[in-house]
Amino acid sequence: MTISAVVFDIGRVLLEWEPERFYDRTIGEPRRHALFKEVDIHAANLNVDRGYPFRETIYALADANPKWAAEIRLWHDRWLEMASPEIPHSVRLLRALRAKGIPVYALTNFGVETFVIAQTHYPFLREFDQAFVSGQLRCIKPDAEIYAHLEEGTGKAPEELLFTDDRPENIAAAAVRGWKTHLFDTPDTWAARLVAEGLLTEAEAQ
Repeated sequence: MTISAVVFDIGRVLLEWEPERFYDRTIGEPRRHALFKEVDIHAANLNVDRGYPFRETIYALADANPKWAAEIRLWHDRWLEMASPEIPHSVRLLRALRAKGIPVYALTNFGVETFVIAQTHYPFLREFDQAFVSGQLRCIKPDAEIYAHLEEGTGKAPEELLFTDDRPENIAAAAVRGWKTHLFDTPDTWAARLVAEGLLTEAEAQ
């Protein structure tokens, strides 16, 4: 079946998402290593992606780890600095697809509040035909449920979807369902895949 829609992950595909880099710059690499070894802040963030309230989740973790409280609160207070900058070539590809009338969807692990923050700062995140956000749906990739939400919400057959994501487990979960997939590494290789599928010309994919 011909591809009729393209599905984008957001973090590390359309936006850089490098919390470690932010903390290295802010508190220094040795302290960041110690913080991340002692406190599973990524697990707390995953709960935010599941729909838990953003501030309360991060601040509760800070309260439970007073030694690192100030550093942990940075995850909330300066979150946008971790989710930046945008990846310009990927954004151009999104817009090029839409300009050709190809539906473009987001399938992303993102908190309810953080997605609003990101949309406010990055207007292109409001340009999807539909966005399937884990915090709103209360399920996350790579759980099958979130992929089913997209299929049901768009009415697209799995074989019609081409999905790019930077995490192999998320790609594998989509492939099991029959989605066509692309493991994102750089915008250039993603552009080449879109050209190879006949969705964009080489000029459009620049």
